[in-house]
Amino acid sequence: MSPDAWITVSIVIGTMGVLIGTRLAPDLVLVGSLTLLMVSGALTPAEALTGLSNPALATVAVLYVVAAGLTETGGIHAVGTRLLGRPRSITSAQFRLMLPVTGLSGFLNNTPVVAMLVPFIEQWARRLRMPVSRLMIPLSYAAILGGCLTAIGTSTNLIIYGLIESTTDFGRMGFFEIGKLGLPVVGAGVAFVLATGWWLLPDRKPPLRQPEKSREYTLEMLLEADSPLVGKNVEEAGLRNLPDAYLAEIERDNMILPAVSPTVRLQQGDRLLFVGVVESMVDLLRVRGLVPAPDQLFKLGAPRAQRRIFEVVISPSCPIAGGSIRDGRFRTRYDAVVIAAARNGERIKGKIGEIEIRPGDTLLLESRPSFLERQRNSRDFLLVSEVQDATLPRHDRAWLSLAILAFMVTTAALGILSMLEAALIAAALMVGTRCVSVSAARSFVDWSVVTAIGASLGIGQALYVTGAASAIAEAWIALAGDSPWLGLIAVYLITSLFTEIITNNAAAVLVFPIAQATAAGLDVSLWPFAAVVMIAASASFATPIGYQTNMMVYGPGGYRFTDYLRIGIPMNLLIGVVAVTLAPLIWPF
Repeated sequence: MSPDAWITVSIVIGTMGVLIGTRLAPDLVLVGSLTLLMVSGALTPAEALTGLSNPALATVAVLYVVAAGLTETGGIHAVGTRLLGRPRSITSAQFRLMLPVTGLSGFLNNTPVVAMLVPFIEQWARRLRMPVSRLMIPLSYAAILGGCLTAIGTSTNLIIYGLIESTTDFGRMGFFEIGKLGLPVVGAGVAFVLATGWWLLPDRKPPLRQPEKSREYTLEMLLEADSPLVGKNVEEAGLRNLPDAYLAEIERDNMILPAVSPTVRLQQGDRLLFVGVVESMVDLLRVRGLVPAPDQLFKLGAPRAQRRIFEVVISPSCPIAGGSIRDGRFRTRYDAVVIAAARNGERIKGKIGEIEIRPGDTLLLESRPSFLERQRNSRDFLLVSEVQDATLPRHDRAWLSLAILAFMVTTAALGILSMLEAALIAAALMVGTRCVSVSAARSFVDWSVVTAIGASLGIGQALYVTGAASAIAEAWIALAGDSPWLGLIAVYLITSLFTEIITNNAAAVLVFPIAQATAAGLDVSLWPFAAVVMIAASASFATPIGYQTNMMVYGPGGYRFTDYLRIGIPMNLLIGVVAVTLAPLIWPF
């Protein structure tokens, strides 16, 4: 190998060591490594920045905007709730998640599937009181596995299909041809996660989730006439096992129903009194058909979707202290409406409008975004803060966001538009139809993920252009000698290794000609070699940088680099055994 190749290999090994041995942010480590490659001369600046022009990177960034539209309108919540339901155990939740995601990924590029579901899975896990760290890696793995089922399941399959058609006389592979091997691979992978996820996946809870130390608010909600919850019982409506909250009572026809049974059916006009922490109150505000009960809420000028949620602490000098919220004319004074209240971290009994305000009480308000600037330095409040991630859904546009999603999926799946083109149009439609605001779309993009993917693509380019990857692959496969089986194993292992460090498409393009030469040298069929290259190039489970979906769930799942190694290495080995064993049986040497 050339000096540049040795430098590249050394930096890559060092990068892996830092990612494994420290808790430094992956984007910081990867950008630092890419900088070293440029400074050392192994890469020119143009080569190092090729990742930024990669369509896959641009697609990931744009899909965050599409996901923002689905989240802001509540569209993904409506679909996800029906699709995933309310499982009672971690294993059941993983099964309900992985099965549909695997199926979707067979016909839709797996990146948008993960991009759409990440925000919903975070909320779903919180409602189920399950650690999100037990669900995010299964989400990514299911999307990766589903790509093994069809020709369009992943871009890697399309690349290999194209190489076979252009460089051999075998003709076009069938749409479901790779599925002959992909189906047992999917079965083995899903079964492995379900069987071992309970001890191989970390059980991490966010540090701020400490209900015993949180303020308990009282929130009164009204069941609208057109609410989809009307006629359902409390359990069917998903209002029974709320995370860190509970339904205290229902007021119906001037009668109070205390200690609400899960079998009580909800009726139009019911007033539901909830008690819980602020995160749970925000979740309730997002439920379609439930609105805060205070009558003055509807007198605020701005539409609900344009309002924000704020927490304020009443000061001793506040003019409404000592009187009720209604008598203090809170909306007139502050252009805000009190929707929930807490005192000394405990529930305040009574209706919101009748609560007597005292200094030190904490109120949850709904108001215009300008409320924070107007009241930040007010003597009426000891503290004013906006509740983060508390945007109220635009339920009236949910159908529109889902229609835009359907357009994107259909045009990409049928090949009318590329995934990037379809995503760009969908993102523009989301903003243009006001499913999501420009500011919300910008803030929804996880730039740390985008940066990490771009840097990892640059590092992979270094292995490619310096010849390091080619030299390693040829030396490794030469060890197989004259045995087709050993040659097949060598092709799988080297493809899998390259996939973990230089992305799946680069690994496939690099190894396929070597696999082709190996099959010709051994005078055996190319089909089993091509199949294992496709499976190995997709089977990136052991690192977060090998596949973009792994990186997309890295932050939301609260993972560390070693979490992927713990479950991903045995997963890679299992998929390898299944693929190498079955490929020659399906397509004989």
